[in-house]
Amino acid sequence: MASSSSSGITFKLHPLVIVNISDHYTRLKAQTLHSGESSSCAPPSNGGTAGSALSAPPRVFGCVIGVQRGRTVEIFNSFELLFDSKTHTLDRAFLEKKQELYKKVFPTFYILGWYSTGSDVEEADMLIHRSLMDINENPIYVLLNPAIIHSQKDLPISIYETELHVIDGNPQLIFVKSSYNIETVEAERISVDHVAHLKPSDGGSAATQLAAHLTGIHSAIKMLNSRVRVLHQYLVAMQRGEIPLDNSLLRQVLSLLRRLPAIESEKFQDEFLMEFNDTLLMTYLAMFTNCTGTMNDVVEKFNIAYDRHSRRGGRTAFI
Repeated sequence: MASSSSSGITFKLHPLVIVNISDHYTRLKAQTLHSGESSSCAPPSNGGTAGSALSAPPRVFGCVIGVQRGRTVEIFNSFELLFDSKTHTLDRAFLEKKQELYKKVFPTFYILGWYSTGSDVEEADMLIHRSLMDINENPIYVLLNPAIIHSQKDLPISIYETELHVIDGNPQLIFVKSSYNIETVEAERISVDHVAHLKPSDGGSAATQLAAHLTGIHSAIKMLNSRVRVLHQYLVAMQRGEIPLDNSLLRQVLSLLRRLPAIESEKFQDEFLMEFNDTLLMTYLAMFTNCTGTMNDVVEKFNIAYDRHSRRGGRTAFI
């Protein structure tokens, strides 16, 4: 593999692609660990050990899509692919179906290449790369390194192209690393900023904070369930005559039950729909106001540019 590419192509990578690949790997890793823990409970067979099931998770594979304008390639999104580890081939029927679905939603997006995970390029990667050349004659290869390296400051992701080099008198395709820039739109910047602020300031991780929050909700629901069960058992015993009647308690239970159908009444539905429609109306008005302001800025810029042109050509302003 050569050190760097000499094609002169500029690559722009969007954060959504990195998030998708990371999410794909994390889900597969969690599933592998879960199945490994289940199999470790059983006695080992064929001379194997129970700990062998807890090996590293397999690699993930998928396609990257985007647009190419001249010498600039912009990678917008990605989707997962089915991979046969025995034959080292991709499921082409699944790939063609996903490509057809994406074409309906994003007609300008094309398959630019594929992605995988690992610390470095493997020999079998060239087989997968060649299998995609009928879709894109020069596909790109995006490789994400899932290993955590605290001393590394750069993103653990690399983009590779292929170049034809003569090795020992034989022309061969080899992977060469290419440089890239991170390109973001406003929606992606907001999402990344939101994720960055999820980490607590006390040094704990975001996962710890989320786990504590979910644990509190689970404890509250569990407590509510236990109290409802006790109340139900008490009423059943009272109905059977096992315990004496308590009219005061029955009135409190009746008062509590009468509150439940209130949220299903016609009056509640009318008020709820009215508030919901008012909220949607305010959202639409805010959107129209924003669009109007943007349009006004565009018109002002156009008038300024057209006014400069009219001074040379003797034409009047647009608006």
